[in-house]
Amino acid sequence: MEEKKVLERMQAHLDNLTKPRGSLGKLEEFCMKMAAIQGKAPPKIEKKGVYVFGGDHGIAEEGVSLYPKEVSFQMAMNMLSGGAGINALSDATGWEVVFVDSGIDWDFPPDDALNAKNRLVRAKVSRGSRNFCKESAMTEEETADALKKGRELAEDAAKRGYDMVAVGDMGIGNTSTAAALLIAAGMDADAIIDRGTGLDDKQLALKKRRIKEGVIARRPVKNADSILQELGAPDLAMMAGLILGLEGRGIACVLDGFPVSAAAYMAYMKNPKITDYLFAGHLSKVSGHKVVLSALNLAPIVSLEMHLGEGTGAVIGGFIVQLALACSLNMASFDSVDVSGKDVKEQKY
Repeated sequence: MEEKKVLERMQAHLDNLTKPRGSLGKLEEFCMKMAAIQGKAPPKIEKKGVYVFGGDHGIAEEGVSLYPKEVSFQMAMNMLSGGAGINALSDATGWEVVFVDSGIDWDFPPDDALNAKNRLVRAKVSRGSRNFCKESAMTEEETADALKKGRELAEDAAKRGYDMVAVGDMGIGNTSTAAALLIAAGMDADAIIDRGTGLDDKQLALKKRRIKEGVIARRPVKNADSILQELGAPDLAMMAGLILGLEGRGIACVLDGFPVSAAAYMAYMKNPKITDYLFAGHLSKVSGHKVVLSALNLAPIVSLEMHLGEGTGAVIGGFIVQLALACSLNMASFDSVDVSGKDVKEQKY
C-alpha cells in the first residue's frame, strides 16, 4: 500500500481509539513509523531478535581500555550460556538472543560441546582488527566480506520472521574503533572520544592521543568503505551490513549505544534512507552517542544513563515500541463503545 495512504489509515485508527487525540504522545509516533515500515495499519510486532556482534580490536594494544581482550571471549561465552545482562532483559521482554562472532580472537567450542542456551552465528572474518595506529585495520577483502555477511544476517532475520531486530555490541576496544570511524567521517574528536569503561584522566588523554594519531595515519579516506577498512573492525562493518540489508524487508531496526550507532552512521553514509526504519533504543552515558544520534536525526526512546552495550538499551527501547503497538491493537475504538458527554474523540491534552 502507498505510504501516504498507510499513514492516513494509521492516523485515523489512532484518533478513533478511546482516548483524547494525541494523548499517547511519542507512543503514537512509534505506531506511525512502524506502520510506514511494515506498510500496513495497524502494524504488529510478534517476533523479535537481538543480534549481538562480538569482535576484538587491535587498537586495544595501545592501552585505550582497562580490560584485556580475553574478556571479549569470556563475555561471549557468558552470553551464550544465558548469564549476561542482555539475556536477563531479553528473557523479560521477549527477544531471541543471537550472538555473532564477527572477529573474536578465540576459537569457540564446536556446537556439540558448546551447550549454549542462545544461538551462535559463526561469521568470523578475522581474529580481530589490526591496530589502526600502525596499519590498516582490515583489508579490502575483509571489509567486503564483513559487509556481505551482515547483509546475509538481514536475510536470516527475514527468514526467521522477525518484525523487529535490535543490534548490540560486545568487544574490548570497540568504543575507540567507533570514535575513529566518526572522526574520520568529520565529527569533532573531543566531542566523540569518551572514557569508555571508566578510564581516569591520564588514561583518557592517552586514548584521545592514540585515536587522533591513528586517524591521521590512515588518511586520506574517501567514503564509508575506506573508513571501515582503514579504521574499522569486522564487527562494526557487519553491523553496518545488517542495517543496510534490512532495507525494503519491512523489519524495524533498533540501535543500541555508541559503537552500534557509529556502525549505523557508516551505513547511513552509504544509504541515507536507512533512518526510515531505524529507532534509537536509548541515549547512553557515552558522550559521543548524543553526537552521532543527532547526525542521524534519531531521537532516543529512553535515557537511562546506561553504557553496558550488548544490545541492552536497544531491547528496552524496542519493547517500548511494542507496547505502543499493543495500545494501538488492543484499545477499544469510539466506534465500538458508547462514551457519554463531550466528544472525547476530539479532545487534546
